[in-house]
Amino acid sequence: MTREAPAQDVDESRLEVGKPKGWAAGIPGVAVSLARSVEQLGTGRTIKALRLLNQREGFDCPGCAWPEPREVDGEKRKLAEFCENGAKAVAEEATKRRVDREFFAKHPIGELETRTDYWLGQQGRITEPFVLREGATHYEPISWDAAFELVAGELKALTDPNEAIFYTSGRTSNEAAFLYQLLVRSFGTNNLPDCSNMCHESSGAALSATTGVGKGSVSLADIHQADLIVVVGQNPGTNHPRMLSALEEAKGNGAKIIAVNPLPEAGLMRFKNPQNVRGVIGKGTPLADEFAQVRLGGDLALFQAVGHLLLAWDAEAPGAIVDREFVERVTEGFDDYAKHLQEIDWPEIERATGLPREQIERVARMIASSERTIYCWAMGLTQHKHAVPTISEIANLALMRGMIGKPGAGLCPVRGHSNVQGDRTMGIWEKMPQSFMDALAGEFGIEVPREHGFDTVDAIRAMRDGRGKVFFAVGGNFASATPDSELTEKALRSCSLTVHVSTKLNRSHVVHGRTALILPTLGRTERDVQASGEQFVTVEDSMSQVHTSRGRLKPASEHLLSEVAIVCRLAEKLFGAGHAVPWRTFETDYDLIRDRISRVVPGCQDYNRRVREPDGFVLPHAPRDSREFTGTANGKGNFTVSELEYPRVPEGRLLLQTMRSHDQYNTTIYGLSDRYRGIENARRVVLVNPADLTALGLADGALVDLVSEWRDGDRRAPAFRVVAYPTARGCAAAYFPEANALVPLDSVADKSNTPVSKAIVVRLEPVRAEPQP
Repeated sequence: MTREAPAQDVDESRLEVGKPKGWAAGIPGVAVSLARSVEQLGTGRTIKALRLLNQREGFDCPGCAWPEPREVDGEKRKLAEFCENGAKAVAEEATKRRVDREFFAKHPIGELETRTDYWLGQQGRITEPFVLREGATHYEPISWDAAFELVAGELKALTDPNEAIFYTSGRTSNEAAFLYQLLVRSFGTNNLPDCSNMCHESSGAALSATTGVGKGSVSLADIHQADLIVVVGQNPGTNHPRMLSALEEAKGNGAKIIAVNPLPEAGLMRFKNPQNVRGVIGKGTPLADEFAQVRLGGDLALFQAVGHLLLAWDAEAPGAIVDREFVERVTEGFDDYAKHLQEIDWPEIERATGLPREQIERVARMIASSERTIYCWAMGLTQHKHAVPTISEIANLALMRGMIGKPGAGLCPVRGHSNVQGDRTMGIWEKMPQSFMDALAGEFGIEVPREHGFDTVDAIRAMRDGRGKVFFAVGGNFASATPDSELTEKALRSCSLTVHVSTKLNRSHVVHGRTALILPTLGRTERDVQASGEQFVTVEDSMSQVHTSRGRLKPASEHLLSEVAIVCRLAEKLFGAGHAVPWRTFETDYDLIRDRISRVVPGCQDYNRRVREPDGFVLPHAPRDSREFTGTANGKGNFTVSELEYPRVPEGRLLLQTMRSHDQYNTTIYGLSDRYRGIENARRVVLVNPADLTALGLADGALVDLVSEWRDGDRRAPAFRVVAYPTARGCAAAYFPEANALVPLDSVADKSNTPVSKAIVVRLEPVRAEPQP
C-alpha cells in the first residue's frame, strides 16, 4: 500500500471488459473499502475514522444522504453503519496526501488543465489559500486576510449585486448554508444556484404542486414496513448502497420490489450483505421481483398505462382499487385525471416504454394488490425534459391509492449529496418563498432582495453573456458537474474572479477566471475548534431527519478554516464591523447560529435542544404527518393531467444517458473500477446493446466519437470505446463528467430547468485509424 498520489494519469488503452455482475456488495465491498482507506489514511486512522462514520457521536457520511436508523423507531445502528462508497469518501477527505505550495510550484496551470478529474482528485488535501493572478502560470500562496480583501474588493466593484453568482454544493452544513445565504442576500442578490438544480429540482417542482411539500413523505421505518417498493431510475448498489440493507429488511418482512431501469443493476438483482452470514458465505438476498427494462424517457408512458389499468379495474369493481374516501376528502382533480386516462394508445405506450403490454399489466397488478406502496426514484427520472410530469404521474398513483400519510407507504425521492436537502431548507435557493424572506429580514433587520435569482443553467448563461462577473462556490466541482462543458468553461473563464471553497483539487480550480482563489476548508471528518470550544454542525438526510455531525480527526493543515469561519470573515470584510448581522460572534459559537435558524426556518423551533437528542428531530411534513395538504395553493392533494411525452430518435441514432461508475461519487472519481458492470481501468466507454451495434455496423470494442445533435449544432466527445452491454434497445450510456460535453445548455426539463442528461440524441462516429508511415 502507498499513500503517495499517482504520478501517471488514466491510460484508456488499459481498458478491460468482463461479464457484468449479478449481485452487489459481499466480501469484495468490504475488501475494497478497507484497501482504499488504508492506502490513503494508514491503518490506525482508518480504524478511527470508520468507527465514527454515521454514528451518533461521530460524523455524517460526506457521500449520500441515506438516513441512519432511529431509536424512536425501535432500530439500532450497526457497528459498521457505512457502505463501500462512504468509506471511499472518508478516505478521500481524510487522506494523508497533500496539495501544498511545493505542489503548485511544481505543476503550472497549463499542465494541470490537461489532467483528468481522477488525477486531480487523487493529489490530496489543499493545505492553505492559493491565488492564481491574472497572467500568472502558477497558483501561489496568499494569506487569509489578503484573500478576503481580494474577494470583497471585487464584489464591491460590481455595478450590480446580480453580477455575482454564489454556488453551493450539497455537502455544506446547515449552519454554513444558513450564513452563506444570509451573506448573499445581505449583499443584495438571490443568485444562489446549487447542485439540486441539476439533480432533484424536478422532484421539488412536481411534489410542491401535487402534495405541497417538495420532499419525500417516508421514513426508513416505512421502507421496512412496505408491501411493495417501486425503484425507478435509480442504482442503489452504486449510488446509495446502504439502501440495499433497507430493501433486504423489507424483503424479509414480505415486501416485493419492482425495478424500473434501462440498465440491469447488480444491486437490484441480488444483495450479499457483508454484515450477515448469508451475505458472506451464502447466496445473498434476491431483491427485484420484477425488472421492467424501460426505454430511456419511457417512464411517463409506463405510469400513465398503469394508471389507466388501475382505473379500468376499479370501474369493474368500484372501490376495489381507488381509495375513494381519501380521494374525495383531501384531493382535487381526480375526475379530470381519470377522464384523461380513460383511453390510451397501447401501441404508442409500447413504443415509448419498450415494454410489452403483458409486463405492464403485471406491474399494475402488483401495485393494485399492495396495501402499502413506496415509490423511490433518483436522477433516472429527474433529468428528462418531461421529468416533472413523470414524477407527477407517480404522485397520481400514490394519491389514487391513498398511499401518502400511512405507515409503509409514500413518495421517496432519494437524494444524492449528503446535505443537499438541508441546504435548501436553510435557504439555498434562488426563489425562496416570501414568508422565508420576511422572516429573514425581520430577524436581522436587513433589506432582502425579492427578485428571483439565477439557478445553475441561468448562471452559466449569465457568465456566458457577460452578466455574471464574479463566481463564488462553497464546495462542489461546478465545471465538471454542469452541462455543455465547452460552453461552461468559456463562461467561467470570462469572469473577473472565480473563488472555490474546497477540500481537494478538482477541475473547477483549473478552469478559472482572470483571477482565481482556492480557499481550503475543514472537511466533515475534522475537528472544528472555535473560540467557545469544539463545535458540531447539523445536516438533513433524504427523509427530513436533522441530526448532528461532529468531526473527530486532526485537520489536514493548521491553516484551514471552517466553512462557517470563511463565510463570517468574508462578510466582515464586505460589510464592515457595523453590519446588522453579528458575523464575528457567529464564528465563535455555532449555537448562536442555530438560535437564529430556530426563529427563521419553518419547523426548526427549539433547534439547539432538539438537535441534541440522540437522533435529532424530523422536520414537519403535513401530508406524511396528518394526511393534510396545507402547502398547495388549494390546500388539497392535486391530481395532474399530462400529455404523453417521450423522446423520438431518428434512424441510426441512439438515446444516451450519463451515469456514474461504481468507483465515483458525483464528480469525485475514487478509482477506475466499475466492477458491477465489468469495466476496469478506463472511463471513456459507451455501453450499447449488442443488437444496436449490429444495426449500426459497429464492432464491440470499436473506437468512436460521441456526437450529440441539437438544434444549435453538434457537440462532440472524442475517443470512446464501445462496450456491448445489455442496456435497453435504442439506448446507450456513458460516464459523467466525460459525457457532459454532449448535454446542450438549453436542453432542460420543463418547469425545473434541470439539464436533460438522461436523453441525449447521439450518433456514434467511428474513429479512423491514421495510416502508418
